[in-house]
Amino acid sequence: MTLLIRRARVLTLAASAQSVPGPVRPRRGPALRELGVLPRGDVLVRDGLIAAVAPELPVPPDAEVIDAEGRVLMPGFVDCHTHACGVAAPLDAWERELAGAAPVEIEKAGGGLTAAVHAVRAATRKQLAAGLRVRLDAMLRAGTTTAEVKSGLGLNSEHERKLLGAIQRVSTEWPGTVVPTALLGHAVEGDPAVFTRNMVREVLPEVWHEFPGLAVDARCAADGWPAEACVRLLERARKHGLPIRVSADQHAPTGMITEALKLHARSVDHLENADRAELRALAASDTFAVFLPASSFHSGNRHARAGHFADDGGLLALASDFGPAATPACSMPFVIALAVRYCGLTVAEAIVASTVNAAAALGLGDRGVIEPGRRTDLILLHHQDERALAHEFGANPVDRVVCAGRLLPR
Repeated sequence: MTLLIRRARVLTLAASAQSVPGPVRPRRGPALRELGVLPRGDVLVRDGLIAAVAPELPVPPDAEVIDAEGRVLMPGFVDCHTHACGVAAPLDAWERELAGAAPVEIEKAGGGLTAAVHAVRAATRKQLAAGLRVRLDAMLRAGTTTAEVKSGLGLNSEHERKLLGAIQRVSTEWPGTVVPTALLGHAVEGDPAVFTRNMVREVLPEVWHEFPGLAVDARCAADGWPAEACVRLLERARKHGLPIRVSADQHAPTGMITEALKLHARSVDHLENADRAELRALAASDTFAVFLPASSFHSGNRHARAGHFADDGGLLALASDFGPAATPACSMPFVIALAVRYCGLTVAEAIVASTVNAAAALGLGDRGVIEPGRRTDLILLHHQDERALAHEFGANPVDRVVCAGRLLPR
């Protein structure tokens, strides 16, 4: 289809130092605050790609026309860390947590991660896919046009492959882009040494043969995988050419940032309690830091100081951590509002971290900017000032969504 969006405040996010073609490069340092604003402009979309961007364009005879009336037009959000494939658990455990119960007590009572794993194992692939589609549609209405989705709640080959199969099935049906990730290093059942060895030696090969090319992820934490087990898993995945990611330092320093840098991991996520010196080393590298402020908001944990990381010149992305057993927040505008209030980011930094940089963290170099030749994932806001994304919370600031060049119904 041909679509012309007229009289918009266009956040192109195009870097002045980069010329098309070529993959969109992530931003760091002062470039993290460059939104490439065209104060009043037209954007022409044809065959799923941006055809032209200019202060004024002629109206093609076959074009559908949207008058933005000065409102903000920007790239769709890229949510690069979610757990959106799972089963919503009863809220009893959360209520006990609010009353002051410790996580260990909740787990012993059959709640928390244990309950989430049991729920996933009891669900069919069709049921998992249906629940995922509902959550992705909610994300799309809030402007997320690309979403990473992790497995991780199966804890064995059968159920991890079931989760990944459900994610893959939905990826062919959803209007946006789904990026599956095999979170094989998530939690431990039984003897830690035996369990982690089995996941590395047996489950990982079965997963990469059925789902070639998927990124492999691990969660380094006291209630997750120890650092040495994460290293073994990620080393083997990397040896077979798979992208690797890791979550670390959510509740306490683990030393995993140093190991992730040695392994050239694509990203290190969470980082709420990361050691300052390790964060500086991460900022000096080409590995992304993915910050998850909605996770801190939901759990009551401290917020990571993403602003310091940005000032140190690091590659920074934002994501939701959204999932029925993780963080019940599907809105990237809400994540931006939290990041500006609690993580020390400017509005511009948070927008870049939720679009261009989040796409680059997933290895996607065809989106996140509005310039000719790029994939057309766009959102038109209700607002004429992009700062409203951070100032407002609780309502949906997104009016229209264009996904792969197609204007989606309201």
